[in-house]
Amino acid sequence: MDGTILVADDDRTIRTVLTQALTRAGCKVHATSSLTTLMRWVGEGKGDVVISDVMMPDGNGLEMLPKIAQDRPGLPVIVISAQNTIMTAIQAAEAEAYDYLPKPFDLPDLMKRTARALDARRRSASAPTSSEDTERPDELPLVGRTPSMQALYRLIARVLNTDLAVLITGESGTGKSLIGRAIHDFSDRRSLPFITASAADLQDIEGPAQILARAKGGTIIFDEITDIPLDVQARIVRMMDGPADNLPRFMATSQADLTHAMEEGELRQDLYYRLSGAAIAVPALRDRVDDIPLLVEHFFARSEREGAPLRQLTPDAMEMVRSHPWPGNVRQLENAIRRLVLTARTDEISKLDVAGVLGGQPENEPASGVEDGEKLSASIGRHLRRYFDLHGNILPPPGLYPRILKEMETPLIEIALEATGGNQAKCADLLGINRNTLRKKITDLDIRVTRRRKLM
Repeated sequence: MDGTILVADDDRTIRTVLTQALTRAGCKVHATSSLTTLMRWVGEGKGDVVISDVMMPDGNGLEMLPKIAQDRPGLPVIVISAQNTIMTAIQAAEAEAYDYLPKPFDLPDLMKRTARALDARRRSASAPTSSEDTERPDELPLVGRTPSMQALYRLIARVLNTDLAVLITGESGTGKSLIGRAIHDFSDRRSLPFITASAADLQDIEGPAQILARAKGGTIIFDEITDIPLDVQARIVRMMDGPADNLPRFMATSQADLTHAMEEGELRQDLYYRLSGAAIAVPALRDRVDDIPLLVEHFFARSEREGAPLRQLTPDAMEMVRSHPWPGNVRQLENAIRRLVLTARTDEISKLDVAGVLGGQPENEPASGVEDGEKLSASIGRHLRRYFDLHGNILPPPGLYPRILKEMETPLIEIALEATGGNQAKCADLLGINRNTLRKKITDLDIRVTRRRKLM
């Protein structure tokens, strides 16, 4: 290793051990028992990596992280602590520490993490900087302060640096894949590839070997595991039972009832037991409504960064958003906020604006007086005339065409899914569309997929 390490710990033995080990590895070391001294060194531009304890005589190391990030953007900080490992891990992650290790730590492990931090520092120094948010635009945010989300954060912290397989369950739109990505990004494997494997990737006899080669010991996640054919599931079992050397971490997501899926023969029991080393259930948005204002603020801020005007909801508009059932969860909320940003006529979004997006569409009920044998187009035409009449001399909110198409597509796909027991492959075949197209429509239309006995 080549670099300067700043060590802050009130335990003289730890300072001595780290100084000796890092010096032998080729680093320069400045060690102190004072956060004040550490912050002075940081302010002077010293150090390529910081290793800091949490509880120090003159302060809390975690509370210094925002100041370090402000003064020295990109300076990696490795937090070590004898405090509660679950809560400290969450706090360290929220404070954007580069890494976290509970005491007593394994010295070789800390040395490896320090080497990775030095590499990351060198890469960040040579890469172009940007003030833009680093969140990927197609992801849902892990935002929330409710007890259910705090419990989720603690569970994520427990499994971060283990090799356990992780099974992430929850309804469509809750952010299951994002949680899998977060576990990878905060784990020891963060510098290694994160691979999303589909059934098509594994169909070929060489598929498993190719996926393992791409993963390079990183993380492989299987999206919607019950949609993967049983013969391919058997290949996944063999992958997971392979030689332990350089074996990646395995994860899977599912919105299905897995017990029912096993009973129906749609999920192999041996695969289920291998994947459920750690089980994470993601709460539905309706179970954490107090997080909705935070999410709304997040989506408004994101839209502003993308060039849209800054919007806000009136109190009664926010109450309408909070009281909505949100069957499509956070994804549906995100889509609704995007539509509100585009269609609202003023920066302050009213309850009427919200109603136009959430409740202004034609209701999914048959118009009265439908005659036997009436064509679908005639029924739709009468329904739409009634919808326009309800608005009197005022035009309906803009964006009518996609809203009407959604009203037609949604029940068609929902009924087809119900008829096929929630099996997306069979539903796509029934509708005569590509399976990937179906899955995109399920996401875009906020359709909740539930596994049940097939009607046909």
